[in-house]
Amino acid sequence: MDLESTTCLVTGGSGFLGRAVCRLLESRGATVIVPRSRDHDLRRREVVERLLSELRPRVVIHLAAVVGGIGANRRNPATYFYDNAAMALHVLDESYRAGVAKFVGVGTICSYPKFTPVPFRESDLWNGYPEETNAPYGLAKKMMLVQAQAYRAQHQFPAIMLLPTNLYGPGDHFDLESGHVIPSLIRKFVEARRRGDPTVTVWGTGTPTREFLHVSDAAEAIVAATESYDDGEPMNVGSGDEISIRALAELLSDLCGYRGALVFDASRPDGQPRRCVDATRARERIGFRARIPLRDGLIETIRWFEENEGRR
Repeated sequence: MDLESTTCLVTGGSGFLGRAVCRLLESRGATVIVPRSRDHDLRRREVVERLLSELRPRVVIHLAAVVGGIGANRRNPATYFYDNAAMALHVLDESYRAGVAKFVGVGTICSYPKFTPVPFRESDLWNGYPEETNAPYGLAKKMMLVQAQAYRAQHQFPAIMLLPTNLYGPGDHFDLESGHVIPSLIRKFVEARRRGDPTVTVWGTGTPTREFLHVSDAAEAIVAATESYDDGEPMNVGSGDEISIRALAELLSDLCGYRGALVFDASRPDGQPRRCVDATRARERIGFRARIPLRDGLIETIRWFEENEGRR
């Protein structure tokens, strides 16, 4: 698909990942439409129907989601399930009914079973139940894959599904209550350095592992898949590099210039034991390889926080 002069509707386009995707689409010559959540409640079918009938996009990229870290997932399981499932249900169905030429759904690595062998392969997706703390969110996103495959089978509707790993980068959400691990730790370390705190507490034991992908790399994969991927099977998007939470915290502490001690609070949940994906399909089918090394991306993200959020 040639995106030049193509009208692309990007739900969640004003969010962290959405802004990066929209910039890249515009660089390809696409006309980008971003429905604002304050004006368009995508949980309501009639709103989505009206939006698509009025704007008539050729491509819909569905990024809108209600997301958060472990704490937020534990406090709001019903919200995270219903809001994400309802949005996907209506946006995909109304895209089909409006004659959209391609639907791109973006899911989550949280959909994988809790004890998936590393590296996660797409064929492992149905081999168990997701990790409990974020299962409602992961399952809601997983249902979008079921829906996409069903519409492809019955209606020949060109819907694809991508499964990105944990994202980070400039412009992330740095709230300590609802943010993900990298932005939350950056904020903790920067503020602790400024106050001269002797210790910083990190949730969990530090033993779980995660894989992180810079938001710019994720946007590259999404746009490349929009252009050239047309398959009912989901596709992992990641760097293939695994790091423990302890090693990540130590690296961030050093990069933030914090010289105090790290305290790991084992009474807090660890989440999934390990996360790292096999990105062979993305490499072979759309030529995707992550470009930004983790250390470089973290330095960039810390700088952005200190120049923007850190001033507040």
